[in-house]
Amino acid sequence: MRQNYEKPIGQILQEQGVTAERGLDNAQVQSRLEAFGRNAFEKQKKEKLIRRILAQLKDVTVIILLIAAVLSLALAIAEGEGFLEPIVVFAVVIMNTALAVTQERSAENALEALDSLSSPICRVIRCGSVREIDPSELVPGDIIVLKTGDFVPADARLIKAEGLSVDESSLTGESVPAEKDAFACFTGEVPLGDRTDMVFSGCLVTAGNAVAVVTETGMNTQIGKIARFLTQTRQGKTTLQTRLDNVGKIISGIAVMSAVALLVTGLLQGNGIWEMIMIAVTLAVAAVPETLSLIVTLILTNGAKKMAAKNALVRQMQAVETLGSTSVICSDKTGTLTMNKMTVKRLWVYGGEPVSESADLSKEQLDFLERLSLACTARVGTDDDGSEKIYGDPTETAIVSLARAKGVAYDHSEETYEKVGEIPFSSSRKMMTVILRRPEGGYLVLTKGAFDRLPIDRSDKNVLYELERVHDLFASEALRVIALASKEVKKLPEKLEDLESGLAFNGFVGIIDPPRPEAKAAIAKAKAAGIRTVMITGDHAATAGAIARELGIIAANEGILTGQELSDLTDEQLSESVEFYSVYARVTPEDKIRIVRAWQSRGEVVAMTGDGVNDAPALKAADVGVAMGKNGTEVAKGAAKMILLDDKFSTIFEAVTEGRNIFSNIRKLVYFLLVCNISEIFVMLFAQFMGWALPLTPLMLLLINVLGDGIPGMALAKEQSDSRIMKRKPIARTESFFGGGLMEVIIRQTFVLSVVALAAFYLGTYAQLGNEAPSLAAGRTMAFLVTGWTSVLHVLTVRSRKSLVLYRFSENPQLYVSVIVMLALLGGFVGFAAIPSVGTALGMSALGGWHWLAVIVLTLFPTAVAEYGKLWDAVRSRSAEKTAVR
Repeated sequence: MRQNYEKPIGQILQEQGVTAERGLDNAQVQSRLEAFGRNAFEKQKKEKLIRRILAQLKDVTVIILLIAAVLSLALAIAEGEGFLEPIVVFAVVIMNTALAVTQERSAENALEALDSLSSPICRVIRCGSVREIDPSELVPGDIIVLKTGDFVPADARLIKAEGLSVDESSLTGESVPAEKDAFACFTGEVPLGDRTDMVFSGCLVTAGNAVAVVTETGMNTQIGKIARFLTQTRQGKTTLQTRLDNVGKIISGIAVMSAVALLVTGLLQGNGIWEMIMIAVTLAVAAVPETLSLIVTLILTNGAKKMAAKNALVRQMQAVETLGSTSVICSDKTGTLTMNKMTVKRLWVYGGEPVSESADLSKEQLDFLERLSLACTARVGTDDDGSEKIYGDPTETAIVSLARAKGVAYDHSEETYEKVGEIPFSSSRKMMTVILRRPEGGYLVLTKGAFDRLPIDRSDKNVLYELERVHDLFASEALRVIALASKEVKKLPEKLEDLESGLAFNGFVGIIDPPRPEAKAAIAKAKAAGIRTVMITGDHAATAGAIARELGIIAANEGILTGQELSDLTDEQLSESVEFYSVYARVTPEDKIRIVRAWQSRGEVVAMTGDGVNDAPALKAADVGVAMGKNGTEVAKGAAKMILLDDKFSTIFEAVTEGRNIFSNIRKLVYFLLVCNISEIFVMLFAQFMGWALPLTPLMLLLINVLGDGIPGMALAKEQSDSRIMKRKPIARTESFFGGGLMEVIIRQTFVLSVVALAAFYLGTYAQLGNEAPSLAAGRTMAFLVTGWTSVLHVLTVRSRKSLVLYRFSENPQLYVSVIVMLALLGGFVGFAAIPSVGTALGMSALGGWHWLAVIVLTLFPTAVAEYGKLWDAVRSRSAEKTAVR
């Protein structure tokens, strides 16, 4: 079936049952409104608060805590005491859930922003007269009238157009307005940006006027399809969520197996069922690191603050850590890698040599630049902030900007050059002419446009060869080449068109949307960090290739994959070949999603950058969508997880650096909490197997987990990044928190912490230390102190494989302060235990001198073992390096 851009306008009008002069009548409009609906986007229902809360409560560790809290509450009700434990557990669950539910929504914001692209009113021909209506009332078959400054209200086929140019950059990625031609003829598949006989909803008319027939409305327009992609694109779990889920599975597996083992052992020992339930509750409290979610959130929040200070605003917290795993950055070209501002790059005056725009220009070159600027219709005005701004076509603003920067006069006033006539630009002529009255008398005729259309003398083959040589040189650099010709006349003919003959050629300028100054260095840094940069653009292959080579994304001989070639590949073929291309040109929004998913299918973590409406679906599909804050559309910002406030590509590199540091800090946190919590499980299990009393009560475990583990763990959020962190390879999507030999260290430290806690309990409960009489209260008090203090000191050993004596206090003062305060606070509980009522409530008693000595020795032992382990690992690492060199 032929597409609308392939059909003659007569056929489309006949199919729509309408004439260009009369338009639709009221009955036709009503019937089509019923058939096609309003010209608006479908609203997506917002998720109810209760559903968001229930989604958070599905977490395995949360379920374990809730079961423990309910059972503990039931026992407290039955016994009339012990309500503190379930209250604390419920409070922890509520706090973690509240933090998670406050995550920002993204797709809803993006869809709301799409609506803002609609024009507030549109002009339509109905019943033979022009009316102004709300764009939502448009239907297929309506005849719309467009003029400069209008937003196109729906997709439409042009009936007639005069000098029509439309800014389609947000939809196609092209930085130059598209020149439209109502009589263009196409056959077969044509990229969106090349359909010059069509206009598309949401795009801005920058010049000219037109009449068109609406072909698609609402969700069937090109921008509507993007809206549908935003609602249909489902985001999977982030790498952080996956890794934390794995930690939760490990914890829940240990908890379940331990509970089963305890129940079986207890029942075989003849213990009562309620007693065993109480022990299972205690074990659950010991198994679950209650502060894990809270501290992870704090680490992410701290990272987000650091990123904001570097102009990277995080909209979704989980994206902070995911950035650290980024291995591929798929970047839009226009506005991200380039300035999104057309700029004169090169200049050539006939008879001279090509020069760059930054060179000191000769008098002849300045004269040429003056004439070229006088041939422009752009005007100089002021922006909202009072600064100078040049308004007009991007190509003309580039010319005038350079002229003003070089001090060239730009004035059409009567004192210099008065503009007396103009032959406007059109897509068929591809040139325009300006007629100026000279101060000294006579007229100056200036014609600028495409070189092959300029009415100049081409009879001298040598001259023509030279002109074509320079033109082709500029074109080979992907520059948009503008030629200028002129002549002087004493009087004007009756028809101004007669002036467009016999002109003398003056010269060329080459214009391009240039790369951002900092982008090349940032791409090189990313490459050194093992991160690949891929350019995805709707622009032409030649332009994309030139920018990519200048930025170092591809080498001179590397190929470029176009949207047409991409459409011929299946998803499987694309997945196999995606790594061979770093530049994709003339692509559609659907193509961008396919490219992102192809990289993801190869196990890569993909960050996608963009600023246009056409980027929004891919921004949402990527692991991390990054939108431009200054020049980005609200649609792109709404679909992204992070926004660059300064629009600089280099800011992404800074954000990735912080993301890697965040992964490192969360990894330290998991290491820290797992050792502390699993050691507590082993202590409880071993005591049960030995037939001992419980070494720690549920309240003691909560105090240790929330205070001894939680507060120092929070200080890990302030850990600074390693200077070598960006010299390492990206963190693989499949890499767990336990890679790099960490599991071996966790097992070793868990064993040591378990042994010293059990030794403390045994010495206090069953052994005679000097004159101190053994008791269950003394054993539990010693076990509480040793377990709590070793946990607190353990936070110092998890910071890195470097010895803790090599760290400076200034590197993380909060950590050292938290360690000192928590050591004192946990010790303070034992001091208050001397008060009988407090001691009974806490299950503790005062300790004698020998007890305290034993506690201090046992507390320091795990830190000594950890330091020896680091030394041993360092020796083994150096030995392996020497062996590898040999």
